[in-house]
Amino acid sequence: MRTKSLKKNKINVITLGCSKNTYDSEVLMGQLKASGKDVVHEQEGNIVVINTCGFIDNAKAESVNTILEYADKKEKGLVDKVFVTGCLSERYRPDLEKEIPNVDQYFGTTELPLLLKALGADYKHELLGERLTTTPKNYAYLKIAEGCDRPCSFCAIPIMRGKHVSQSIEKLVKEAEGLAKNGVKELILIAQDLTYYGLDLYKKRNLAELLENLVKVEGIEWIRLHYAFPTGFPMDVLELMKNEPKICNYIDIPLQHISDNILKSMRRGTTKEKTTKLLKDFRAAVPGMTIRTTLIVGYPGETQEDFETMRDWVQEMKFERLGCFTYSHEENTHAYLLEDDVPEEVKQARAAEIMDLQSQISWDLNQEKIGQTFKCIIDRKEGQHFIGRTEFDSPDVDNEVLIDAAKFYVKTGEFVNVKIIDATEFDLYGEPV
Repeated sequence: MRTKSLKKNKINVITLGCSKNTYDSEVLMGQLKASGKDVVHEQEGNIVVINTCGFIDNAKAESVNTILEYADKKEKGLVDKVFVTGCLSERYRPDLEKEIPNVDQYFGTTELPLLLKALGADYKHELLGERLTTTPKNYAYLKIAEGCDRPCSFCAIPIMRGKHVSQSIEKLVKEAEGLAKNGVKELILIAQDLTYYGLDLYKKRNLAELLENLVKVEGIEWIRLHYAFPTGFPMDVLELMKNEPKICNYIDIPLQHISDNILKSMRRGTTKEKTTKLLKDFRAAVPGMTIRTTLIVGYPGETQEDFETMRDWVQEMKFERLGCFTYSHEENTHAYLLEDDVPEEVKQARAAEIMDLQSQISWDLNQEKIGQTFKCIIDRKEGQHFIGRTEFDSPDVDNEVLIDAAKFYVKTGEFVNVKIIDATEFDLYGEPV
């Protein structure tokens, strides 16, 4: 029989999935700390909270495996309690409760107060925007809205995250000021859809006004835009990007496909012609900007011709950054009614072809940077290198700048001017100047 332990509980929060989950974990940890709880992120703890992702098959598998791993540890007495929250739990709670009953409790994406109560903590309203950041001290995510009103056929996010709800400009500025006081120099704006920001609160697309307020926050030197939907993009943001040095010349705009047949079936509300014009307008408005996008191959009904249209267009557009996913057939989405008719090996081959093409484009673009000097933020030291990024690169997904630590010393969390001396497809090598 186990004797009752007198050890102090330590809560270990584990985050899976996207940066929006990272943000939610940080808010949870901030609340726990304010209630006097001992809380860590992805370290050792006898109470475990798993913040899950339920977006596509791979992410769901990772979440389920993590839950199983900790349910097993609980069975063996290695941890005392396991709680599960986040998107997978929101979407599949009845199934999870049945299949993995050894979890103490499951919570959805909007049940933070209930989760805190289960952990013996109170939800503190006055903590608005305060959180324990888990990223390197120099950057943090700023979630400006939750949920999504778009009708994309393949996407389950509205099922898991609900309708679009913008945060007020005042609240976001206050949160940014708090982050800046803690040494954050770069804000990465995230939402399911930045383009829609403000429509619910201010009855207009109000991203530009938000940015005008955020650039005034002392201590913040870079502001980066992630996940902007192409349809209805507020073009006044580009003018601001061009003229305001704090706003990085960078945008993440997931385009998903370019064949008109597929765009129509995906319910994206745009065409190849409109999308191409939008990107050309971006580049005309902000010369030298970096555009990151993501594409999906193997969507139901995607023919070889549809795929070749996309491949040729990728070659023509020469995106600075590009990711490619294979289509995942998601229950309760509009596309689930269609036949998932592209064989898995064809999906994989198409994704590999796009990524091969992109690595050549990336190689060519990086070679052009040799000899140039860029302002870089230094994120960390790893092995024999200090690792930084230019304003054209977001953490975890984009190029990194490697500086030889045997020859040079630079301070992590600081900005340094770096001359690029060599480059591969996805990395730049540089020397501080």
